[in-house]
Amino acid sequence: QIPKDPLQRRVRKLAMLSKQLQQVHPNVLAKVLRQGVVYQNDEIVVINKPYGLPVHGGPGIKNCITDVLPILAKMLENVRAEPLHLCHRLDKETTGVMILARSKEAADEIRLLFKTRQVEKIYWAISLGDPDPAEGLVEIPIVEKEVQSHQPHYKMTLAPNYCLAPEDGKVVKIRKNRSAESAVTRYRVLASSSACSLLELQPITGVKHQIRVHLAYGLGCPILGDHKYSHWSKLAPQKLPEITLKRLKLEQTKARHLPLHLHAHRLSLPLGTGKDKQIDLVCKPPDFFKSTMMKLKLEI
Repeated sequence: QIPKDPLQRRVRKLAMLSKQLQQVHPNVLAKVLRQGVVYQNDEIVVINKPYGLPVHGGPGIKNCITDVLPILAKMLENVRAEPLHLCHRLDKETTGVMILARSKEAADEIRLLFKTRQVEKIYWAISLGDPDPAEGLVEIPIVEKEVQSHQPHYKMTLAPNYCLAPEDGKVVKIRKNRSAESAVTRYRVLASSSACSLLELQPITGVKHQIRVHLAYGLGCPILGDHKYSHWSKLAPQKLPEITLKRLKLEQTKARHLPLHLHAHRLSLPLGTGKDKQIDLVCKPPDFFKSTMMKLKLEI
């Protein structure tokens, strides 16, 4: 039953985004991934990862990328093809460039490139609010902490090395948190409108949820649809400004259906030979991302 009311129709469409790929046969999922192949050679296969699809399995997860890699390999090559190998991870809600290797050796080589920071990663995100300044570098360590609330849960958060003294506002050094990981994110605003911004992000390090944490807690501009990092002490839908709701044709009560607007737009890495040693891999944002940009009038 497709609802007649346009608002209900939009909400239903958003709610289905992350569920649809969990409800198909693994062969159908492999077919979806094959259609999303943006580049391949003798060493790698690059897919445009869909929204809501986890990389690894877990409780309540019917379909994930890891499980369908052998099927995808057969679809791309032949019946006796060697299964594809994961080289890096993307969050379940993140879309975009994902590299798979055709052999264990190629996978090891690419993992090493990521580890030694030889891969340039460019993400696009739509954030709530405008970062000030419009371009800069966030360099604040990140640590995982338990949030004590009526629903105890874990979140990544900032663990700065410095703070401002309340007495005189001077910068003072804090005792370093031993389990915190150093995290660096470069950002710049590409467009601003409707109380939102389109950002280009370059994570220099690769800490879990780094971009989401640096934007939400470092710049005070959480990613649109990031219900986890829009508050600290609770798990609740993101509160959206009136103009944003109006442009998105949404009510605040339905904001929980809004997907995370974070897209791995480009990866550049030294993989080829000779002149073409550096390869650039680009994926267009998904339809829901482009539709949001249009509704919010975010034009580059």
